[in-house]
Amino acid sequence: MPIVRLSKTVLVAAVALYASLVAFGNLTDYGSNFAFVAHVLAMDTVFPDTTIRWRALHAPALHHLAYALIIAAELATALLCWLGAARLWRHRRADAAAFQRAKAAAIGGLTLGFVVWQVGFMSIGGEWFGMWMSPQWNGLESAFRCFMLILGVLVFVSLRDEEL
Repeated sequence: MPIVRLSKTVLVAAVALYASLVAFGNLTDYGSNFAFVAHVLAMDTVFPDTTIRWRALHAPALHHLAYALIIAAELATALLCWLGAARLWRHRRADAAAFQRAKAAAIGGLTLGFVVWQVGFMSIGGEWFGMWMSPQWNGLESAFRCFMLILGVLVFVSLRDEEL
């Protein structure tokens, strides 16, 4: 079996494992992770004189809804990546066109993961809700690590493979 195909399979499975563990942590430690989402959305620790406080969401129901959407997206990322890794494994000895087609779920999961951490945390949390201003509830560094890791795997997996 070509090492590149094995590598692509393993890296997709690694992202699947990561997304699974993040979702599991959010479900099993709902309260402390929910606090993060609630503080970011409430914007209660951003600079006191910022003019963007009007963007804050103070309704706990909206905090729970946003957190549920985050968890659902993390679970979907994990499921698509697990499915993608399984399909890549099953097609590891197939011709190049079949292996390329087998990448669809993996590419979908990796793309969704990128969207969760880049759009959800970096863009919406970081910029819209001003998370970057918070000394306590700033998850931008970890979000950046996540989406860059996922982006690297997405680029690598998307590269065309040669015939065996």
